[in-house]
Amino acid sequence: MKKTAFLAIVLAMLMPLCGYYIVKFYSKDAVHIPPHYFYDEVVDKGGGKAKTDTVWHQVKGIPFINQLGQKVSIDDLRGKIIVLDFFFSRCPTICPGLARNMKKLQNSFKSNDSIVQFISVSIDPENDSVPRLRKFADRFNVNHDTWWFVTGDKKQIYDFAIKEIKANVADPGIDTAFIHTENFFLLDSNHIIRGFYNGFDTVRLAQLARDIPTLMLERDKKSPSIFREFIPILPLIFLGIGFVIFITALLNKKRQY
Repeated sequence: MKKTAFLAIVLAMLMPLCGYYIVKFYSKDAVHIPPHYFYDEVVDKGGGKAKTDTVWHQVKGIPFINQLGQKVSIDDLRGKIIVLDFFFSRCPTICPGLARNMKKLQNSFKSNDSIVQFISVSIDPENDSVPRLRKFADRFNVNHDTWWFVTGDKKQIYDFAIKEIKANVADPGIDTAFIHTENFFLLDSNHIIRGFYNGFDTVRLAQLARDIPTLMLERDKKSPSIFREFIPILPLIFLGIGFVIFITALLNKKRQY
């Protein structure tokens, strides 16, 4: 066998393998998809196979009144990503700092503000009237359309914080009688919790800013990409391509004799 023919066959075998490992190397960290948090149940899909499906906790809305005196609920925001935190207007410590950092996030999405809604929920609804909420919001020059400061019934708010947002799970150190947490909570367009981020941690805030548009690009799990099914068998596909090239090279060589 001529040296050039041998090298061609070796190259035909190596190219698919190299292609596979190059794709694997450059794609493994290409996209960070925020994980799901807090499931309600795991359903047995049956059909004679050991398959299950996780039912992730979907946050249910409660009635709020925002700083404009409007009746609102997160249920009105179906299809929109939500970043939510808890505050009270008389807070002398963490709340102003959290509001400033939330404002930076709002500014980051100023040119594409239709994808995300910011919500700050008062944990002191007895004192946080609509005028007080408006005054607090105006301190930070917020866009009132895409950032709601809301109040409502205290029991409903605290049940919402604990049972729906799981604030005490995300921050075990908080007092459930007074939900004062530094966390920002990220809900996807289906209102499933996809992360909680310390509002004073610049690294976590940068991650939150990246996770918001990533969730907008996330495909519906009910209609996943057809290419996803081929990922586990990519090595076999590339080896098959190499084998075909190898056989083709041999047949062409025999025809030359």
